[in-house]
Amino acid sequence: MKYRIQHTTRYTGSEPISVGHNEAWLTPRSTASQRCLSNQFQIIPEPSILSNRTDYFGNTVTQFSFNQGYDALTVTAVDEVEVTAINHTASGDVAWESIVAAARSHETSDDLAAYEFLFDSPRCRTSREFAEYCHPSFPTDRPIIAAFADLLKRFKSDFKYDATATTVSTPVEQAFRQKRGVCQDFAHLLISMVRSVGLPARYVSGYLRTLPPPGKPRLVGADASHAWASVYCGPLGWVDVDPVNNTLVGDDHITVAWGRDYGDVTPLKGVYIGGGTHQLTVNVDVTELSDTPAG
Repeated sequence: MKYRIQHTTRYTGSEPISVGHNEAWLTPRSTASQRCLSNQFQIIPEPSILSNRTDYFGNTVTQFSFNQGYDALTVTAVDEVEVTAINHTASGDVAWESIVAAARSHETSDDLAAYEFLFDSPRCRTSREFAEYCHPSFPTDRPIIAAFADLLKRFKSDFKYDATATTVSTPVEQAFRQKRGVCQDFAHLLISMVRSVGLPARYVSGYLRTLPPPGKPRLVGADASHAWASVYCGPLGWVDVDPVNNTLVGDDHITVAWGRDYGDVTPLKGVYIGGGTHQLTVNVDVTELSDTPAG
Protein backbone atom coordinates (compact mmCIF):
# COMPACT_ATOMS: atom_id res chain seq x y z
CA MET A 1 0.00 0.00 0.00
CA LYS A 2 1.36 3.42 -0.97
CA TYR A 3 0.42 6.63 0.80
CA ARG A 4 0.92 10.35 0.57
CA ILE A 5 0.96 12.12 3.94
CA GLN A 6 0.72 15.86 4.43
CA HIS A 7 1.29 17.11 7.98
CA THR A 8 0.95 20.87 8.53
CA THR A 9 1.65 22.62 11.83
CA ARG A 10 1.00 26.34 12.28
CA TYR A 11 2.01 28.49 15.22
CA THR A 12 0.69 32.02 15.67
CA GLY A 13 1.31 34.37 18.58
CA SER A 14 -0.04 37.60 19.98
CA GLU A 15 3.47 39.09 19.68
CA PRO A 16 6.35 38.47 17.23
CA ILE A 17 8.91 35.78 18.02
CA SER A 18 12.46 37.14 17.93
CA VAL A 19 14.52 33.91 18.03
CA GLY A 20 13.48 30.26 17.68
CA HIS A 21 15.16 26.85 17.58
CA ASN A 22 13.15 23.77 16.57
CA GLU A 23 13.37 20.00 16.02
CA ALA A 24 10.91 17.89 14.05
CA TRP A 25 10.40 14.11 14.03
CA LEU A 26 8.36 14.07 10.81
CA THR A 27 10.32 11.85 8.42
CA PRO A 28 8.90 8.29 8.16
CA ARG A 29 11.35 5.48 8.85
CA SER A 30 12.33 2.79 6.38
CA THR A 31 11.86 -0.64 7.98
CA ALA A 32 11.38 -4.27 6.95
CA SER A 33 7.71 -3.49 6.23
CA GLN A 34 7.92 0.15 5.14
CA ARG A 35 9.82 2.29 2.63
CA CYS A 36 9.96 6.06 2.75
CA LEU A 37 9.85 6.93 -0.95
CA SER A 38 10.18 10.70 -0.56
CA ASN A 39 10.18 13.39 2.11
CA GLN A 40 9.81 17.13 1.61
CA PHE A 41 9.73 20.02 4.09
CA GLN A 42 8.30 23.47 3.56
CA ILE A 43 8.98 25.96 6.33
CA ILE A 44 7.50 29.47 6.23
CA PRO A 45 9.25 31.81 6.86
CA GLU A 46 12.50 30.38 5.54
CA PRO A 47 14.76 29.40 8.47
CA SER A 48 18.25 30.81 9.00
CA ILE A 49 19.65 27.29 9.57
CA LEU A 50 18.27 23.94 8.36
CA SER A 51 19.85 20.50 8.81
CA ASN A 52 19.11 16.85 9.52
CA ARG A 53 20.55 14.49 12.10
CA THR A 54 19.96 10.90 13.21
CA ASP A 55 19.01 10.51 16.86
CA TYR A 56 19.97 7.71 19.27
CA PHE A 57 17.05 5.51 18.15
CA GLY A 58 17.80 5.88 14.44
CA ASN A 59 15.07 8.42 13.68
CA THR A 60 15.64 11.31 11.27
CA VAL A 61 15.39 14.67 13.04
CA THR A 62 15.04 17.94 11.10
CA GLN A 63 16.56 20.91 12.93
CA PHE A 64 15.86 24.52 11.98
CA SER A 65 16.49 27.88 13.61
CA PHE A 66 15.56 31.51 13.13
CA ASN A 67 17.97 34.32 13.90
CA GLN A 68 15.45 36.93 12.78
CA GLY A 69 11.92 37.50 14.01
CA TYR A 70 8.65 36.25 12.60
CA ASP A 71 4.93 36.58 13.39
CA ALA A 72 3.77 33.07 12.44
CA LEU A 73 5.41 29.73 11.65
CA THR A 74 4.08 27.08 9.28
CA VAL A 75 5.83 23.71 8.94
CA THR A 76 4.55 21.28 6.29
CA ALA A 77 5.98 17.79 5.78
CA VAL A 78 4.89 15.87 2.67
CA ASP A 79 5.86 12.19 2.48
CA GLU A 80 5.30 9.26 0.19
CA VAL A 81 5.50 5.86 1.85
CA GLU A 82 4.99 2.23 0.87
CA VAL A 83 3.74 -0.10 3.62
CA THR A 84 3.51 -3.91 3.61
CA ALA A 85 1.50 -5.77 6.24
CA ILE A 86 3.25 -8.44 8.34
CA ASN A 87 1.34 -11.56 9.40
CA HIS A 88 2.55 -12.40 12.91
CA THR A 89 -0.28 -14.75 13.76
CA ALA A 90 1.10 -17.55 11.57
CA SER A 91 4.20 -17.91 13.79
CA GLY A 92 2.96 -16.47 17.05
CA ASP A 93 3.25 -19.63 19.17
CA VAL A 94 6.28 -18.45 21.17
CA ALA A 95 5.47 -18.51 24.89
CA TRP A 96 5.65 -15.04 26.41
CA GLU A 97 7.76 -16.19 29.39
CA SER A 98 10.53 -17.36 27.08
CA ILE A 99 10.75 -13.86 25.62
CA VAL A 100 10.97 -12.34 29.11
CA ALA A 101 13.79 -14.74 30.00
CA ALA A 102 15.67 -14.05 26.74
CA ALA A 103 15.43 -10.28 27.19
CA ARG A 104 16.71 -10.43 30.75
CA SER A 105 19.66 -12.66 29.85
CA HIS A 106 20.23 -10.62 26.61
CA GLU A 107 22.75 -13.07 25.17
CA THR A 108 21.97 -12.22 21.54
CA SER A 109 22.44 -8.82 19.92
CA ASP A 110 18.69 -8.48 19.27
CA ASP A 111 17.84 -9.28 22.89
CA LEU A 112 20.46 -6.80 24.09
CA ALA A 113 19.12 -4.05 21.82
CA ALA A 114 15.62 -4.67 23.15
CA TYR A 115 16.73 -4.79 26.79
CA GLU A 116 17.01 -1.01 27.13
CA PHE A 117 13.27 -0.72 26.42
CA LEU A 118 12.48 -2.73 29.56
CA PHE A 119 13.24 0.09 31.98
CA ASP A 120 11.13 2.98 33.20
CA SER A 121 11.20 6.18 31.13
CA PRO A 122 9.90 9.66 32.00
CA ARG A 123 6.35 8.94 30.76
CA CYS A 124 6.15 5.15 31.14
CA ARG A 125 6.60 3.61 34.59
CA THR A 126 6.30 0.00 35.72
CA SER A 127 4.22 -0.94 38.75
CA ARG A 128 2.60 -3.88 40.49
CA GLU A 129 -0.80 -2.43 39.56
CA PHE A 130 0.05 -2.48 35.85
CA ALA A 131 1.42 -6.03 36.10
CA GLU A 132 -1.74 -7.19 37.83
CA TYR A 133 -3.85 -5.76 35.01
CA CYS A 134 -1.81 -7.81 32.51
CA HIS A 135 -1.81 -11.11 34.39
CA PRO A 136 -5.24 -12.44 33.27
CA SER A 137 -4.04 -12.17 29.66
CA PHE A 138 -0.64 -13.74 30.34
CA PRO A 139 -1.14 -17.18 31.93
CA THR A 140 1.74 -19.64 31.94
CA ASP A 141 2.91 -20.82 28.50
CA ARG A 142 0.43 -18.72 26.55
CA PRO A 143 1.68 -17.80 23.04
CA ILE A 144 2.70 -14.15 22.87
CA ILE A 145 0.33 -13.15 20.04
CA ALA A 146 -2.64 -14.80 21.77
CA ALA A 147 -1.71 -12.98 24.99
CA PHE A 148 -1.70 -9.65 23.18
CA ALA A 149 -5.00 -10.36 21.44
CA ASP A 150 -6.63 -10.95 24.82
CA LEU A 151 -4.96 -7.91 26.43
CA LEU A 152 -6.04 -5.61 23.59
CA LYS A 153 -9.63 -6.90 23.79
CA ARG A 154 -9.79 -6.21 27.53
CA PHE A 155 -8.10 -2.84 27.10
CA LYS A 156 -10.59 -1.76 24.44
CA SER A 157 -13.45 -2.70 26.76
CA ASP A 158 -12.04 -1.00 29.86
CA PHE A 159 -10.57 2.23 28.43
CA LYS A 160 -12.49 4.86 26.50
CA TYR A 161 -11.06 7.26 23.91
CA ASP A 162 -11.77 10.80 25.16
CA ALA A 163 -9.95 13.76 23.64
CA THR A 164 -11.00 16.00 26.57
CA ALA A 165 -9.87 13.75 29.43
CA THR A 166 -6.09 14.36 29.38
CA THR A 167 -3.35 16.74 28.31
CA VAL A 168 0.10 16.07 26.90
CA SER A 169 1.49 16.06 30.46
CA THR A 170 -1.08 13.75 32.13
CA PRO A 171 0.76 11.03 34.13
CA VAL A 172 0.25 7.47 32.99
CA GLU A 173 -1.07 6.51 36.44
CA GLN A 174 -3.83 9.12 36.19
CA ALA A 175 -4.89 7.89 32.75
CA PHE A 176 -5.05 4.37 34.20
CA ARG A 177 -7.27 5.46 37.11
CA GLN A 178 -9.70 7.48 35.03
CA LYS A 179 -9.82 4.89 32.24
CA ARG A 180 -9.92 7.63 29.60
CA GLY A 181 -7.45 9.30 27.28
CA VAL A 182 -6.11 9.54 23.74
CA CYS A 183 -3.70 7.47 21.66
CA GLN A 184 -0.63 8.89 23.42
CA ASP A 185 -2.04 7.94 26.84
CA PHE A 186 -3.05 4.48 25.70
CA ALA A 187 0.35 3.80 24.11
CA HIS A 188 2.06 4.86 27.36
CA LEU A 189 -0.33 2.68 29.35
CA LEU A 190 0.22 -0.44 27.26
CA ILE A 191 3.99 0.07 27.32
CA SER A 192 3.94 0.48 31.11
CA MET A 193 1.81 -2.66 31.48
CA VAL A 194 3.91 -4.99 29.37
CA ARG A 195 7.18 -3.64 30.76
CA SER A 196 5.73 -4.44 34.18
CA VAL A 197 5.55 -8.14 33.26
CA GLY A 198 9.07 -8.14 31.80
CA LEU A 199 8.54 -7.49 28.09
CA PRO A 200 10.51 -4.70 26.36
CA ALA A 201 8.27 -2.14 24.66
CA ARG A 202 8.76 1.12 22.80
CA TYR A 203 6.59 4.06 21.77
CA VAL A 204 5.81 4.55 18.06
CA SER A 205 4.57 7.76 16.48
CA GLY A 206 2.99 7.79 13.06
CA TYR A 207 -0.22 8.06 11.08
CA LEU A 208 -3.31 6.10 10.13
CA ARG A 209 -5.02 5.73 6.79
CA THR A 210 -7.65 8.51 6.75
CA LEU A 211 -10.28 6.60 4.77
CA PRO A 212 -10.75 2.86 5.49
CA PRO A 213 -11.10 0.21 2.78
CA PRO A 214 -14.68 -0.53 1.65
CA GLY A 215 -16.62 -2.36 4.36
CA LYS A 216 -14.05 -1.63 7.08
CA PRO A 217 -14.68 0.65 10.09
CA ARG A 218 -12.90 3.97 10.30
CA LEU A 219 -9.99 3.79 12.75
CA VAL A 220 -9.89 6.13 15.73
CA GLY A 221 -7.22 8.81 15.46
CA ALA A 222 -7.03 8.99 11.68
CA ASP A 223 -7.19 12.79 11.41
CA ALA A 224 -4.03 13.56 13.38
CA SER A 225 -0.72 12.07 14.36
CA HIS A 226 -1.27 8.66 15.91
CA ALA A 227 0.67 6.60 18.44
CA TRP A 228 0.88 2.96 19.40
CA ALA A 229 3.19 0.49 21.15
CA SER A 230 5.77 -1.91 19.76
CA VAL A 231 6.60 -4.96 21.87
CA TYR A 232 9.69 -7.13 21.54
CA CYS A 233 8.65 -10.72 20.83
CA GLY A 234 11.99 -12.52 20.55
CA PRO A 235 12.16 -14.61 17.35
CA LEU A 236 9.12 -12.75 15.98
CA GLY A 237 10.96 -9.45 16.25
CA TRP A 238 9.09 -6.29 17.20
CA VAL A 239 5.29 -6.56 16.99
CA ASP A 240 3.32 -3.30 16.86
CA VAL A 241 -0.03 -3.17 18.65
CA ASP A 242 -2.63 -0.39 18.57
CA PRO A 243 -4.55 -0.31 21.87
CA VAL A 244 -6.91 2.45 20.70
CA ASN A 245 -8.22 0.30 17.85
CA ASN A 246 -7.76 -3.18 19.40
CA THR A 247 -5.55 -4.46 16.61
CA LEU A 248 -2.11 -5.58 15.57
CA VAL A 249 -0.61 -2.92 13.33
CA GLY A 250 -0.97 -3.59 9.62
CA ASP A 251 -0.74 -1.60 6.41
CA ASP A 252 -3.20 1.02 7.72
CA HIS A 253 -0.42 2.38 9.98
CA ILE A 254 2.55 4.47 8.83
CA THR A 255 5.56 4.56 11.18
CA VAL A 256 7.42 7.84 11.62
CA ALA A 257 9.65 7.38 14.67
CA TRP A 258 10.12 5.36 17.85
CA GLY A 259 11.65 5.85 21.27
CA ARG A 260 11.06 5.14 24.95
CA ASP A 261 7.95 7.34 25.07
CA TYR A 262 6.41 10.46 23.52
CA GLY A 263 9.13 12.73 24.85
CA ASP A 264 11.72 11.06 22.59
CA VAL A 265 9.74 11.55 19.36
CA THR A 266 7.59 14.66 19.73
CA PRO A 267 6.55 15.56 16.15
CA LEU A 268 7.62 19.19 16.52
CA LYS A 269 9.15 20.97 19.49
CA GLY A 270 11.38 23.94 20.15
CA VAL A 271 12.33 26.93 22.24
CA TYR A 272 11.72 30.56 21.36
CA ILE A 273 11.86 34.09 22.72
CA GLY A 274 8.74 36.21 22.45
CA GLY A 275 5.43 35.19 20.95
CA GLY A 276 3.17 36.19 23.82
CA THR A 277 0.08 34.01 23.90
CA HIS A 278 0.40 31.44 21.13
CA GLN A 279 -2.03 29.22 19.23
CA LEU A 280 -1.28 25.88 17.59
CA THR A 281 -3.18 24.20 14.76
CA VAL A 282 -2.29 20.82 13.21
CA ASN A 283 -3.75 19.25 10.07
CA VAL A 284 -2.95 15.75 8.83
CA ASP A 285 -4.12 14.13 5.61
CA VAL A 286 -3.26 10.57 4.59
CA THR A 287 -4.22 9.54 1.06
CA GLU A 288 -3.61 6.37 -0.92
CA LEU A 289 -1.36 7.26 -3.84
CA SER A 290 -3.67 5.43 -6.21
CA ASP A 291 -6.34 7.98 -5.24
CA THR A 292 -4.09 11.00 -5.77
CA PRO A 293 -4.75 12.77 -9.10
CA ALA A 294 -1.80 12.80 -11.49
CA GLY A 295 0.10 16.05 -11.88
